[in-house]
Amino acid sequence: MPLTGRLREKTIDSIDSIDNLPVSIIYHSCMEKSIRDGILIASITPYFLDREFLWFQENIKEILEARKTQSFFQDNTVYLKKDGEINFSQFLRQLDEMGYERVQEVSDPGELSRRGGIVDIFPINLNYAVKIEFFGNKIEGMEKLPIVVENEKEAKERIKKKLKRQKMFMQLGALKLGDLLVHLDHGVGRFAGISYLVSSISDEKKEQDTKYYVLEYAAGDKLYIPVGLERKLSRYVGFATPKISRLSSPVWVKTKGKIKEETEKLAKELLEIYAQREITNRPYYSPDNEIDAQLVNTFPYEETPDQIQAIEDIKKDLEEKEEPMDRIVCGDVGFGKTEVALRAMIKAVNNGYQAALICPTTILASQHYQTFIKRIGDLPIRVGLLSRLQSKNEQKKIIENLKIGKFDIMIGTHRILSNDVEFKNLGLLAIDDEQRFGVRQKEKLRKIRTSLDVLSLSATPIPRTLYLAMSSLKNISIIQTPPSQRLPIKTFVKPWSKEIIKKAIIEEISRGGQVYYLHNRVETIERVKKFLEKLLPKVKFGIVHGRVGEKYLVKVMDDFSNKKIDVLIATAIIENGLDLPNVNTLIAADSARLGLSQAYQIRGRIGRSHIQASAYFLYNGNLSDIAEERLRALEEAQELGSGYRIALKDMELRGAGNILGKEQSGNINHIGLNLYCQMLSDAIEKLKS
Repeated sequence: MPLTGRLREKTIDSIDSIDNLPVSIIYHSCMEKSIRDGILIASITPYFLDREFLWFQENIKEILEARKTQSFFQDNTVYLKKDGEINFSQFLRQLDEMGYERVQEVSDPGELSRRGGIVDIFPINLNYAVKIEFFGNKIEGMEKLPIVVENEKEAKERIKKKLKRQKMFMQLGALKLGDLLVHLDHGVGRFAGISYLVSSISDEKKEQDTKYYVLEYAAGDKLYIPVGLERKLSRYVGFATPKISRLSSPVWVKTKGKIKEETEKLAKELLEIYAQREITNRPYYSPDNEIDAQLVNTFPYEETPDQIQAIEDIKKDLEEKEEPMDRIVCGDVGFGKTEVALRAMIKAVNNGYQAALICPTTILASQHYQTFIKRIGDLPIRVGLLSRLQSKNEQKKIIENLKIGKFDIMIGTHRILSNDVEFKNLGLLAIDDEQRFGVRQKEKLRKIRTSLDVLSLSATPIPRTLYLAMSSLKNISIIQTPPSQRLPIKTFVKPWSKEIIKKAIIEEISRGGQVYYLHNRVETIERVKKFLEKLLPKVKFGIVHGRVGEKYLVKVMDDFSNKKIDVLIATAIIENGLDLPNVNTLIAADSARLGLSQAYQIRGRIGRSHIQASAYFLYNGNLSDIAEERLRALEEAQELGSGYRIALKDMELRGAGNILGKEQSGNINHIGLNLYCQMLSDAIEKLKS
């Protein structure tokens, strides 16, 4: 390229000498003259983003000369003159391909809006926006708009960061025909493949074959996106199949504009919440001591790389930062989140604090209590359990001892949040599956958060897109690596058959294992037990579901854990938190009633050791198309950690709801999760700058 970026001195009308004038005055004087002569619009590329506004004005003649012979400048610049002519449709198309984003109202560099024959555009090479009026293909007028760049360096940096985020959010790997994609300027369409077309954007440019992504819209409209501009595309993830409009419809730009306003409000709220936490300080935690080391040495498994990283993340939060920790550890079922939480809580105790773990169900609280007692062993740390399973007198005594510091760690249900419960010196709160708590409990947790170190555990795989969007605010550690020696679960989808049921149960019991039998209807669960007892008279069966009392529930689970029961007949209550390595066969009767993520979560209750596990998803009669698609996806994706992929829509939306709130789901459904998260990330970065 002939342009070196060296700024050359130019003569400016009505100014005799520029030697002592500030650059800003020189620049604005140049701009006023420029808009009378013509307007240069540069594409959003790193080459131009690295140039200052004044460079374009100083080198305008060289740029225009380069446009005559060099394809780079032909493809990446447009020059407009009043009363000049340019093909209006090709002009708009080139602006799209130069990276400009269509919006309802222009406010930032890199944006354009169109109202009939009027185009407002904010070129990245100018410090102000411009209105261009067309009559057909003729430029009737050009004028400067009162929308300016206050700080050139910050504006350019925001654009560069936005380009990086667009690439991160696009996720276009393994595209299939019919996949829903979102184009930043034109909305949701269906992927129709890759095409090679002869293209010619401008008169100066010679025709050549160009590779395009093809998107189909309503009424047969097609959009061709050049390979190289993929950053304007992202996968659609939403609650339901979205409405696909025609390309000329203004609905998309209006929808995107409205959601942009709402993401800016949400970003402001989130920043205010996290700003409150930064006001509160606590002493730095001390490095690990002998007790921490002993806990590490007694861990019976080898930590996965993701577990190690999560533990290190938490150590940095506690040892190197004064503001309270607020971190989410999310990972697949059985991938070791509890061990990460345990080590964090022990670290808090070693630094003179009490720690608490709050769980959504009594079963989960009881199981965590047993796990902690076993792991802590002979360490001088006192662990307590508080739930409504205990009598009032027992609860009263536990609460009294907690208040005077006789317990170092307390595990319980939302009973821990009751007004009569006081800690002597609570420092760290771990929350398991926070999304399962009610509104009141969440409000209490929100108030507690401003002064405590908080560690949240989520079995829902937080999507990569949401992680990127929230990373400026929230600390998230993702555990995606399965434990060593863990085997994929063999999954079978078959018509209901008592022969299959009988064979599966006998095979599991004969090798010393146990079975989950999922029957998700309380009304007929006793009838199922009688059927199974008749089918297998020597096998011991038990029943659990949500309508039995909590004490009975815990007793049955204890009996099952202690191998007094061979087959546990249960509703979907087993979906959450149960960790029983000896249970390695699942039989899901009438599995067509299960949602994809629910089926995946339930399947994760088995195969939690080195023993080969098997899951049988049985169905009655003919499957609906949707049910068949869900079960096929479950059967095909048997490798470890595959739930993140197979349940992408459901899981990602649950993840978004966990952090952003369910009220955002409507917005996500309109434009897709990836674009929503990109817009939220843009809003956060803009407010922080």
